[in-house]
Amino acid sequence: MADSRRPGQSIKNIRRTQIAMIFGYAFIVIAAVLTVTYLSLRKTDTVLKNEVTTLTSSLNVQMKLNLESYMSRMETIATLAFGDKLSYTYDATDPNNDEYEAINNEKVLSEKLYSLCIMENFVDYGIVYRNNRTVGKISNATSSLFGDRLFYELEKMISNPRYGDGWFTGFEDNFKRIYYVKQIHDNALLFISFYSYELGEVFDNPETLSDMKIRLVDKDYNIIYSKNSDERGLPLPEEIRKRIEGYSSASLLDDKYLVSVNRTGDWFVVCSIPTQIILNEKNEMTRFLFFTGIAAAVAAALVGFYLSYLLIKPVKSLVSDLDDKASSDRLTGILNKLAFEEMSSACIEHTLETEHRALIIFDIDDFKAVNDNYGHAAGDRLLRATGEILRSLFSEDDYLGRIGGDEFCVLVNSCLSDEKALRESVEAKCREFGKRLHSIAYFTEKSADITASIGISLFPENGRSFSELYNACDKALYRSKNDGKNSFSFFDPDTEREGEQ
Repeated sequence: MADSRRPGQSIKNIRRTQIAMIFGYAFIVIAAVLTVTYLSLRKTDTVLKNEVTTLTSSLNVQMKLNLESYMSRMETIATLAFGDKLSYTYDATDPNNDEYEAINNEKVLSEKLYSLCIMENFVDYGIVYRNNRTVGKISNATSSLFGDRLFYELEKMISNPRYGDGWFTGFEDNFKRIYYVKQIHDNALLFISFYSYELGEVFDNPETLSDMKIRLVDKDYNIIYSKNSDERGLPLPEEIRKRIEGYSSASLLDDKYLVSVNRTGDWFVVCSIPTQIILNEKNEMTRFLFFTGIAAAVAAALVGFYLSYLLIKPVKSLVSDLDDKASSDRLTGILNKLAFEEMSSACIEHTLETEHRALIIFDIDDFKAVNDNYGHAAGDRLLRATGEILRSLFSEDDYLGRIGGDEFCVLVNSCLSDEKALRESVEAKCREFGKRLHSIAYFTEKSADITASIGISLFPENGRSFSELYNACDKALYRSKNDGKNSFSFFDPDTEREGEQ
């Protein structure tokens, strides 16, 4: 019987099977690549969001601390006016004032205030009395804005009755200037003002998040400061406000925005960035990865691994940049207070009781006098020099941190089994620190003797947690201060109990 099949039919069937197998394999590979990629990207997306949210929150906290430090410096400069007794004893409203003497007094005060005004290029630096008489530098714009109600409107700005001072902006919807007011006596107010754009040195977002908007807003959510000058004085955008309203400290991330807020006084530091921008590079890689998987089935798995590596690489770079910005003290380059406490707490928590560590607090004696006598630039140089001395004395395994304006802290991680050896090592470093600090005298042509008071506590003798060691260290520091400063003290529970009795 003749074969009824057409010539080549079997070959065609084999080819069809071969093609089906190729497409089937390609489909399996593509499906596997897409599945693995999808799961990997979901995990990466979760990790990225968590890390960016945490580090953005830390960055916001750092900016809050920078703002508080800036405002504290402005307050300090303002109160330099009280260095002259005449500034807080003279009362222009006193009907018994001799006219000639009053003119001379006001002339002396004005010269003093003008000289202080130059320090930070203030717009206003003056004293206003209840009868609206003024001394010092009072700008025409301020006089025009407040008119004959200058004293009474400034008096309303005192938001801290305990200290008789306050910060304010937005009078008559004018957000170009920020005012600080300090009560001298019942009939006199000292006030300064500066342009809000001066806050640009406080709010510095990292290059990797250059699209992040950083704003300072008042309690009514009106924008006091933004790099976009057109926004100043406008209400915070509703889409941002509704995410943070009612919070004093929070970080929130949804499909549209990552928003972080921290309160300082009556104002709020608000950072926001569209979620799409944070994930933009990842999304571009995702699209390219899917296209490659479909177009090149055989190489899909390898390409997927390679692109996943490329995807994770910028994420690590982003996290690293944010961590450095959030954990470092900008002036000295060592750890800031938040990062130091977190790292030290984690280190102590995992330390065995057979090991020995030391916590040391260094407090520069009479640091305010350095700022007052030589200027804040000299004070900054002293702080930087202190950080350099600590870096040269302690090893890379030790944690160095600046935990206050003129206060530094070191966790000595030399895990010596001998407490005596650790004590001797710490004593030697403290003496050398005092010697090097004392030799610093380059603030002006005059010489300046710089000293420090030091408190020391030991693990595990004085505590088994960071807070316990810090409290013990603080008490030892207090004893060094009381003993005449320029000394160091180890925490001694018997001595501390005697001091409390």
